[in-house]
Amino acid sequence: MRHNHSARPESANDSESGDHENHWKTVKALLPYIWMKGRWDLRSRVILAMVFLVAAKLIGIYVPFLFKDAVDMLTPGLKPDVRTVAVTLPLALILGYGLSRVLSLFFGQVRDAVFAKVGQNALRKIALSTFRHLHGLSLRFHMERKTGGLSRVIERGTKGIDFLLRFMLFNILPTLLEIILITVVFWTKFGIYYALVTSVCLISYIFFTINITDWRIKFRREMNRQDIEANSKAIDSLLNFETVKYFTNEEHEARRYDMALARYEQASVRSQTSLALLNVGQNIIISSGLVIVLLMAAQGVIDGRFTIGEFVLVNSLLIQIYMPLNFLGMVYREIKQSLVDMENMFAVIRKKSDVIDLPDAAPLKVDGGEVEFRNVSFHYAEDRPILKNISFKVAAGTTTAIVGASGAGKSTISRILFRFYNISAGQILIDGQDIAKVNQQSLRREIGVVPQDTVLFNDTIRYNIRYGRPDASAEELEDAARHAQIHKFIMDLPDKYDSEVGERGLKLSGGEKQRVAIARTILKNPSILVLDEATSALDSHTEMDIQQALEEISRSRTTIVIAHRLSTIVTADEIIVLEAGEIIERGTHEALLKSRGAYYNMWQKQKEATEVMQKLVELDEFNPEFEKKI
Repeated sequence: MRHNHSARPESANDSESGDHENHWKTVKALLPYIWMKGRWDLRSRVILAMVFLVAAKLIGIYVPFLFKDAVDMLTPGLKPDVRTVAVTLPLALILGYGLSRVLSLFFGQVRDAVFAKVGQNALRKIALSTFRHLHGLSLRFHMERKTGGLSRVIERGTKGIDFLLRFMLFNILPTLLEIILITVVFWTKFGIYYALVTSVCLISYIFFTINITDWRIKFRREMNRQDIEANSKAIDSLLNFETVKYFTNEEHEARRYDMALARYEQASVRSQTSLALLNVGQNIIISSGLVIVLLMAAQGVIDGRFTIGEFVLVNSLLIQIYMPLNFLGMVYREIKQSLVDMENMFAVIRKKSDVIDLPDAAPLKVDGGEVEFRNVSFHYAEDRPILKNISFKVAAGTTTAIVGASGAGKSTISRILFRFYNISAGQILIDGQDIAKVNQQSLRREIGVVPQDTVLFNDTIRYNIRYGRPDASAEELEDAARHAQIHKFIMDLPDKYDSEVGERGLKLSGGEKQRVAIARTILKNPSILVLDEATSALDSHTEMDIQQALEEISRSRTTIVIAHRLSTIVTADEIIVLEAGEIIERGTHEALLKSRGAYYNMWQKQKEATEVMQKLVELDEFNPEFEKKI
């Protein structure tokens, strides 16, 4: 994976005027982080940094004048009345020249040191704001974005801010100030033609640099597109390491990654080639202007209008403004790149969540935890309805199971109850309160979910269980692990609760991960419990142990069980059968079997599969993986 290059984000279709407008909006979005409201400690640093910036440039402009006077004093042919001071004065001028250079550098470094806290504070605040905002966006946003591509947008955005602060404030602005001051010096000391030639040269240089750099942007954009593509492919492949191995597709993944890298390589070559054209053109313009002005100054010396020191002064001033301009192409390109990188990051920050709290949203007040779905409809896409006008009620402290074929909408129920998505129609009520009108944080604090696919943080078992309630004591954590039937397993590990689980919990088996997830939810101690096929990854022996624990912790809670194995829900107070997003049956286990409908057929099929499994056990040909599937 490539991390050592800069690349423009995707904005190839932006018009130039649109670019400028967006860049200005981006700078305006950054300003509040630099000139922070109520932070006069930081504002005073900004002011002080600007003072040091101007002081450094004024001293920098004065340095060539000291050098000029020293040269004049040392020039042969001085008049007799001047020779009396010719011994001591050049030494003082040379010392003053050296001191001025030191002071100019000193003020520049002090400026950077004073401003450092402002810049780093801005980076920290923006990064934190972005991080919080990403967690505030809806599940729909995260499911539609590639994690690798999103991480690169954020990474480039923060780096862009750092670059912009350092170079725009302390490179571009000082250079512009220096150009203005030196142009004024040329006009007042040498005449309007010197100022005119210098101005024409500088304007030509800037015009050429900006136009060629803008022309090269399409190559940078292509580089960025291919960079994101390659990075996303690499991350996706590594995250699905096991799947790659299952199908022995290492070479297939390598080919896909190499194709993206090859496209990046082609765009990079075009970018480097066009850079050579930019550098050559810049040097021709700079050299031409320098030669013309020096020829004019040399003629002035010949005519007796200027001294040798003034000739040296002209050369020194020109070099002083041309040296920063050597980097203008790179700085302009990188600043423009940084602005667009920031624009992409601020676009993420400006992205509105699909699921937001109402202005007057009140905290959810749970008194028992009755859950009611009232004429609820939901779709991910308008042409694909998932739930169709369903209604049911889960009384406080009771257990309701939801069953049905894959794609019937079972897991969607848990997602919209947790308010990952807004529903299309109807209401979801908890103790009579519409969840669309309550605070999301308070809602989610009261609901505990054990998902079908458990993903753990790449940290210790202790961290992953305690994630359910970070302020829980060690005793409460271990008690939750005991209820989830995993404490003994943990204590047998060399590092016990401090054992690392690996990325996404890969060091644990499916059943162990599920038990950690159950322990985490037990520790959260929610009022409402949602078990989304929570025992799907467990063998029958472990499942019975955990089922007993789940029944114990759900006894005093409102519980919704989304089930695949019907044997785990026979004691549910009500069973709801979903088909194509509609409730087709409901009732207790016994009542549904008596009706001989869809639930009865599902029960019979699983019963037959269980009998097959028992026969395999008797024949000593049982495969535990087969048991998990049924």
